[in-house]
Amino acid sequence: MEHTYQYAWIIPFAPLPVPILIGVGLLLIPTATKNLRRVWAFSSVFLLSIVMIFSADLAIRQINGSPVYQYVWSWTINNDFYLEFGHLIDPLTSIMSILITTVGIMVLIYSDNYMSHDQGYLRFFAYMSFSNASMLGLVTSSNLIQIYIFWELVGMCSYLLIGFWFTRPIAANACQKAFVTNRVGDFGLLLGILGLYWITGSFEFRDLFEIVNNLIDNNGINSLFLILCASLLFVGAIAKSAQFPLHVWLPDAMEGPTPISALIHAATMVAAGIFLVARLLPLFTIIPYTMNLISFVGIITVLLGATLALAQRDIKRSLAYSTMSQLGYTMLALGMGSYRAALFHLITHAYSKALLFLGSGSIIHSMESIVGYSPDKSQNMALMGGLTKYAPITKVSFLVGTLSLCGIPPLACFWSKDEILNDSWLYSPIFAIIACFTAGLTAFYMFRIYLLTFEGNLNVHFQDYSSKKNSLFCSISIWGKKGTQTIKKKFSFSKMNKNEMTSLFSKKAYPIDGNVRNMMQPFITITHFNKKTSPYPHESDNTMLLSLLVLVLFTFFVGYIGIPFNQFDILSKWLTPSINLLHTNSNNSMDWYEFVTNAIFSVSIAYFGIVIASLLYRPVYSSFQNFNLINSFVKMGYNRILWDQIINVIYNWSYNRGYIDVFYATTITRGITGLAELTHFVDRQVVDGITNGVGVMSFFTAEWIKYLGGGRISSYIFLYLFYVSMFLLISNLLL
Repeated sequence: MEHTYQYAWIIPFAPLPVPILIGVGLLLIPTATKNLRRVWAFSSVFLLSIVMIFSADLAIRQINGSPVYQYVWSWTINNDFYLEFGHLIDPLTSIMSILITTVGIMVLIYSDNYMSHDQGYLRFFAYMSFSNASMLGLVTSSNLIQIYIFWELVGMCSYLLIGFWFTRPIAANACQKAFVTNRVGDFGLLLGILGLYWITGSFEFRDLFEIVNNLIDNNGINSLFLILCASLLFVGAIAKSAQFPLHVWLPDAMEGPTPISALIHAATMVAAGIFLVARLLPLFTIIPYTMNLISFVGIITVLLGATLALAQRDIKRSLAYSTMSQLGYTMLALGMGSYRAALFHLITHAYSKALLFLGSGSIIHSMESIVGYSPDKSQNMALMGGLTKYAPITKVSFLVGTLSLCGIPPLACFWSKDEILNDSWLYSPIFAIIACFTAGLTAFYMFRIYLLTFEGNLNVHFQDYSSKKNSLFCSISIWGKKGTQTIKKKFSFSKMNKNEMTSLFSKKAYPIDGNVRNMMQPFITITHFNKKTSPYPHESDNTMLLSLLVLVLFTFFVGYIGIPFNQFDILSKWLTPSINLLHTNSNNSMDWYEFVTNAIFSVSIAYFGIVIASLLYRPVYSSFQNFNLINSFVKMGYNRILWDQIINVIYNWSYNRGYIDVFYATTITRGITGLAELTHFVDRQVVDGITNGVGVMSFFTAEWIKYLGGGRISSYIFLYLFYVSMFLLISNLLL
């Protein structure tokens, strides 16, 4: 067993060969590297699959009772300072590793087809593999310094991925916004790490927990300073997991390709903050003020994210605010001390949200042929509708993800969200009311997205592509996608035309347009249609659908690992070592009557939100651009003007992101700009003015003095008598 655990160091390093070899290949042999680009996609999936199998083996061992394992080696040794690196294998590590690898593999398979036309295909897979390696390094870290190193690498990868289409100004601004916002949290995290080291003299988790606990028991520590350090550590998690008030980067992160959005929002960057709080929860639990802060931030984020998702028109931004709200549930559970419920919801939400984001990518992919290749249009739900008959498989998979996130049994998120709602009633009735109300809002805005996208009729006019004479563009997959036009050639790179590409698992060559991307619009998917090609929406290709269908299976069945009955509760057995470390009760079982009672209440809330969304957005009664909420209420005797004002306030609040970005722009941004201008004025006019003034005065003084040294004795005598006379006159006046 220990022999297997010692080789766990390969987990973060396994994906690294792909980005390294791609970088070296593009420098030394760029043509061959580009021609073999499908090999890199296959290698990325293969190496991440090895990590997934290894992680699954570790998870099975832990479920069967294997203890926590830590292996470290010395990095720096000094009289007063030592630093060790290594890997820590516990239930939290194995859970995060499985999440990262399973979701990562699905995203990579999906991306092969989604990004096949893109000039940055190799760069995309290099970034993705390095991001997976960084996140795996983060979750296997054995101390705070090691976590901080990989924490920054994850932030760097998110910067590169969000700004993947960097020639587009809005994407460049989005990655800068994410980078700057996370630097605020990272600075707080660094200060917290240094503060804890000053208190304990160690970066190791076990040492930190034991030393702080002993210091508190013996009153050997300043409580305020300890609370400050713990709060600074939490600031890092706030920024990385997009919790209020550092959530503003998350919706703008949607400017990257959709597979990147799925990876960031499901298993990597936003999960890093949750992982950090979960890893440090034994420290936070002995500091009640920090636990209250975590739960307070979590409940605010739950409600804020849900309200901001209500009126968004961009499908990916709506899902982004949904991610923010669901991560708020997870943070709330951690603040309440519900460790099991928090990790359970992190698991179920990861698969459901990956399914939804990849489903949205399939929707966008099918809409681009209609709406003129503009992302602002292809992601706008106002221009969608009626996609059921064009993309039935995408519709079914998106509906499964929607129902799961709404908390409808027996799908994954039902089990975890129901547990969080039950625990919230025991913690605080006010928090429980807000959490239950937000569960209804979640059902409302998720079904709003579904209804606006798939139901009714298509809300755009078809464009006439009959005049297009360009050759048909066929995207190719390493999994052997069958193209529309086939050129019968033998599988040979030497015989391939530079405008053709083959699949690794097929001997067919497909024509590709070498000019598929205009340099001024590198973010646009350009598909040329010939006379026989219909401009109607279409179902995605098989490799994209494969990822969706696999994630549908996860969404159906992953929730069963945490069924709250002793004989079925695999998750509690898995988390037993971590729960024992927290000194909490691991018994989450309940009888059937209690379970059914709680389930009826939570599901009723979800169904109420679904019904309201159906009444407001069902095509029979309303449309997105012109719906009237008032008519049905006027008949019941409600005041139309008052209701209209309430709806307008809610809509404007949600559509304008709660005016939080505006507030930051008018206060922080303008304040910093004004301070910079003031500093520039002081520097140029005051500091430089004094320096220049001294120089000018020295010049004129020297000019005047030089005339005193002319060599004439009469001038010397005159000046001497003048100064003596002035001295005597002033002396007499003073006396």
